[in-house]
Parts: sequence; C-alpha cells; structure tokens
Amino acid sequence: MNLVGYQSVMIRTKLEHLLIGTPKIFGEDGEMSAIAKTPVDRPLKLGFEGLEGNQVADPLHHGGRDKAVHLYPIEHYDFWREKYPDVSALDQSGAFGENFSCSGLSEDKLCLGDIFRIGEALIECSHARQPCWKLNHRFGHRDVLKTVVKTGKCGSYFRVLEEGPVQAGDDFVQQARPYPDWPLDRLFGMIIGGKHEGQVAELIALSKNETLGESWRVRAQQLAGN
Repeated sequence: MNLVGYQSVMIRTKLEHLLIGTPKIFGEDGEMSAIAKTPVDRPLKLGFEGLEGNQVADPLHHGGRDKAVHLYPIEHYDFWREKYPDVSALDQSGAFGENFSCSGLSEDKLCLGDIFRIGEALIECSHARQPCWKLNHRFGHRDVLKTVVKTGKCGSYFRVLEEGPVQAGDDFVQQARPYPDWPLDRLFGMIIGGKHEGQVAELIALSKNETLGESWRVRAQQLAGN
C-alpha cells in the first residue's frame, strides 16, 4: 500500500500478547460466546476476516472485516482490577475478549483511520468497541457495561489492509494518521456515550466517512436525524 503523503511514524509499541478463542457455552440458557481468549506464542496468519484459529459465536455483532481484530489496552487493567478485585479473569490479558494486548494504544492516543504495520500485516483502526451485556456476565457484575460507557475504556477494532503473519513480540508501528481530529475517546463519546447533542455536522461527516466501520456510520446517520 502506498502511504505517500501521510504523516510520519508517531506510535511505536510491541504486541505483548496475541490471543484467539472459539465459541463455548457462556450463559445459563446455553448461549455461546468466544469472549474467552487464550494467548498464542506462535505466528498466526492475520487475514481480512481475522486471525487464523479465531472464531466468533455471533457473526451478526462480532467479526467481519470492520472487526477483524479487537485490541484492548493493557493500561486499563489496573483500573478494572481495583474496581473488581474478585474477578480472576482480570489476572491476565484476554478478559475483554481482545486479540491484541499491548500498551500505548489507549483511546486518547489512537485515532480513527490510524494505520499500523505489525509483523507482515497492515491494519487500520475502524472504530472503538461498543460494549455489550456479555462483559457484565463474564465479570459477574451488573455495572461493567455502564462503567465502560462512562469511562470510555472500550478498546478498539481494526480492519486488515494487507494480510500476513503476526506474533507476540512483533513491533507495532504507526504508518499514517489521516484523521487526527478523531481520537477514539471523542468518537466513542459521540457515537456511544451520548455526547452527540449539537454535533449534527460532525455526525453527518462521520456517516459519510468510509474509514469508519459500517455499523457506526449508520449510527452516526441516525444520531444526526437523517
């Protein structure tokens, strides 16, 4: 991919953990979920639909090209451990169902459309993650979803621009920032966090921005009243 004309490298970090999962029984009614992820210490192919060996239980709301990779910042774990000291899932990465675990990519540092080289793959930030009820069930607390919305500690999704193998320990290097005015904390607040009042022009622009994940473009259009 030709990146001429974009800004120079701004973020450099490492992929600390690479995680995948398969659907397992999750709820009391037998509902399936692949939110539980296991770290992998070998290279995996990152394709347009996601990581080799990773599956989703609900393809209507998870997976697909706009959600090929879910990243959750390691920095947030201290907050969650302090809030929920009884939740053993927080003792290691993967508690939020993430595929990529690393530092330096929190929602205030990452922007819509940011492009990164990781291993031999090239990925692009498509939107933040919208939390669902499964976090409440996984942690055994009723207010997890609400706390994610309130704090903006949501994580992010990436689409794959170039396929290739990735593994834990790979450099995670920013190549481009086409939308510096759209950090994910601002985007999440507007689309999910209720901070959209008086932002009609911004919402219309987002609804037409094809870098933004399709479901969030639709949501932006709805919030704009169009």
